[in-house]
Amino acid sequence: MKLRIVSPPALVRWYYPDITWHKDRSQPRIFLTFDDGPIPDVTPEVLKILKKEDIKATFFCVGENIVKHPDLFEQIKAGGHHIGNHTYNHLNGSKTPEKEYLENVAQCQSLVHSHLFRPPYARISKNQLRQLKPHYEVVIADVITYDFDQSLSPEACYENAIKYAKNGSIIVFHDNIKARQNMLYALPKAIGHWKSKGFGFGLL
Repeated sequence: MKLRIVSPPALVRWYYPDITWHKDRSQPRIFLTFDDGPIPDVTPEVLKILKKEDIKATFFCVGENIVKHPDLFEQIKAGGHHIGNHTYNHLNGSKTPEKEYLENVAQCQSLVHSHLFRPPYARISKNQLRQLKPHYEVVIADVITYDFDQSLSPEACYENAIKYAKNGSIIVFHDNIKARQNMLYALPKAIGHWKSKGFGFGLL
């Protein structure tokens, strides 16, 4: 049975106090985020849903995907959404030497020009974080939907999204091919649930 940590435990959040795990808990707002795009056949569908629901979100983009799909990147920005840095090649910080990792982040930054950074796989070393913190707000999340896990049903993905969400929660979805089926099912349903509970939506 796979271990899925939908909401990072307090000990992890304590060990990485310089990471943004959630926003203001006093305000009934959800912060939707999407990782790994822009990707044809996925990102445009996300943008349609967000436009229909009149919601702005934050897209943590991979640099090489921006280069491959510049028109989609421009569509995200034109929709009033925020952009974050997700490295140029979707690197795992725990498996990448510090110099190479930081250079890859900088390569992506030349395209996104953002103050936001999210480490792929939520993996980042203390030294990498120390180097990046003066230049970025480093964001992970307090709710990970696991939409990318193709062994997980769309309904289970939806349950992950809503079960742990609370005031100020940062929710991670993915606009990539692996996540497409689960995400496109769970996203509109979760938005409807949150709206029915009185939540608004914010930008990072």
